[in-house]
Amino acid sequence: METLYLSPMGWKAIGIAVTLIVLATLFRLSGVIRYIPNDRLGILEKLWSFRGSVDNGFIALYGEAGFQPEVVRGGLHFFMPFQYAMHRANLVTIPQGQIGYVFARDGEPLPPTQTLASNVDADDFQDVRGFLTKGGQKGPQRKILREGTYAINLAQFIVLTAQSTYAVNLNASEQRLFADMSNLITQRNGFEPVVIHDAEDLIGIVTIHDGPALPDGEIIAPTVANNPKDPNFHNNFQDPEKFLNAGGYRGRQLQVLADGSYFLNRIFATVELVEKTIIDVGTVGVVVSYTGRRSADISGQSYRHGELVEAGARGVWSTPLLPGKYAFNTYAGNIIVVPTTNFVLKWTKEQFGEHRLDENLSEVSLITKDAFEPVLPLSVVVHIDYMKAPLVVQRFGDIKRLVEQTLDPMVSAYFKNIAQTKTLIELLQERSEIQRKSGDEMREKFGSYSLELQEVLIGTPRANNGQNSIEQILIQLRERQIAVEKVETYKLQEAAAIQERTLREKEALAEQQAKITTSALTIEISENEGKAQLARTRQQAETIQVTAKAEAEKVRLAGLGEADRIKAVALADAERIKATGLADAQKVRAIGLAEAEATEKKVAAFGGPDYQLNSQVLMRFAEAIENGRLPLVPQIQVGGGGEKGATNGLVEMMLSMLVADRLGPQGAPVAATAPVEQH
Repeated sequence: METLYLSPMGWKAIGIAVTLIVLATLFRLSGVIRYIPNDRLGILEKLWSFRGSVDNGFIALYGEAGFQPEVVRGGLHFFMPFQYAMHRANLVTIPQGQIGYVFARDGEPLPPTQTLASNVDADDFQDVRGFLTKGGQKGPQRKILREGTYAINLAQFIVLTAQSTYAVNLNASEQRLFADMSNLITQRNGFEPVVIHDAEDLIGIVTIHDGPALPDGEIIAPTVANNPKDPNFHNNFQDPEKFLNAGGYRGRQLQVLADGSYFLNRIFATVELVEKTIIDVGTVGVVVSYTGRRSADISGQSYRHGELVEAGARGVWSTPLLPGKYAFNTYAGNIIVVPTTNFVLKWTKEQFGEHRLDENLSEVSLITKDAFEPVLPLSVVVHIDYMKAPLVVQRFGDIKRLVEQTLDPMVSAYFKNIAQTKTLIELLQERSEIQRKSGDEMREKFGSYSLELQEVLIGTPRANNGQNSIEQILIQLRERQIAVEKVETYKLQEAAAIQERTLREKEALAEQQAKITTSALTIEISENEGKAQLARTRQQAETIQVTAKAEAEKVRLAGLGEADRIKAVALADAERIKATGLADAQKVRAIGLAEAEATEKKVAAFGGPDYQLNSQVLMRFAEAIENGRLPLVPQIQVGGGGEKGATNGLVEMMLSMLVADRLGPQGAPVAATAPVEQH
């Protein structure tokens, strides 16, 4: 075996190395120098002290042996050898949008009525000494940690987050305790804020688990310090200390959480999300409040069915909620929805309205005067004044109870009474009158219940199941009606036949009317032409007569003028040639008499002046007939009767005039008168 020999220098080096190792080991074990990374901290535990151990509590505030209140942050630190044990721990980190819960191991004990530790003065969890000296309480804390990083002494405080539990030196019992606490918070979604989205139409009902209990008789804690100007404004239960300082009670709260995010300590307050109360258009909500102040009755002396109170008081509110959305605490009261539009109640078993107020109604069973038992379907249109809705609710509880316990028996009894006074046929035939009368009479009864009856609609009575007696009556009525209709049909057919005959007669008359009209027009034209011809002939005759008279007068006047001239000449020359004048006068006189006699004889030779006129008229008439090519005797004659018959035709009339003129006024011929010679 080979022996290793070292030089004195070799042994010396080994000794130095061993010494250094021993010293380093002793140095490390002594804890003189400690290094803490910047993302961690150190919790000091004093192993020995001349002041001894902690007599009371868990944290050594006065240099005793035990956990020290201050923590060690990142870097190199020097300590007394073998006096301190260093517990390295992570910084407490609360992620964005989450909540951390704090549990204090040391502090003042909680009183029996208190659930969570108060943080009115001791609210800084990073200052253990300040927390304990200010009277901080042990146990779960009311204050929570929001997002961020905290250098917390985890020997004094245990922090629960959604990701982990921050603590040092947890024994088995503590581990179970904080695991149960963490599970409870998780069940309540306590590591996240309460978020109420507007689109979800939800509200939060808050239950407080700390503070004084409610007084006797109260089930809902009243709202406190909800005004931001109030010094104890707790900002929707997010500051437990201010809430309790304002006089808040534990239990379910009247105040609710509306839309938004709320960082609540779920050990202090739990939240139940419920739907908002929606009052649809056409309805109002009558509030029955279970809490609130005591208020005087404002329903009036005439209303004796209960009390109505002001809004916010306990009882039935006198003012209903109008259509809209309301963040109403359904644990603090009840909202009874009352329709304000016209709604129909149907007494029909197979049908009911959308409101389902009439789902338990059925047809009214009747007994008629003639012992028939029909059933009567009917509908009633009802309206409730929105301001009278609280009166209806206070009196009946709700609308369905009103329908089933009041309106149903009242309406049924009314129509049963009507049916007992009517036979079945009268009930069928007088339905309209019964409907009108029932509406008038029942309107007043409905008004006494603060209801407005709009209309009563009666259906057709029908038989109960298994009965056919009503059907037999209806068959007889139908047969009777068919017979009546046949009679009416025969009458109408008879009238139609008469009318058709009249029509045929009028059609035949209309066909001959054209011919009749043509004949009448022809007659009228002929008459008009004859009258025109007669008028022209008369005018010509008058013209001839006037001309003849004018000629005769002219001759006479001419003779008179000449005689006067001769007489004047004779008188003028009388003195000169008296004899000559007398001769000339006699001559002129003789000439005048001779001319007059000649003229008179001419006229007498033609039958006198009237005869001469008629002859000329007749000649003119003959010329007119010849020129106009008119028939001598008209095809259509118009004349009148006489004693011996009348002459027909214009020609006979003219000839008669001519003959009568020749005979004279007495029917005797006119004799020619010889001129009488005068001297």
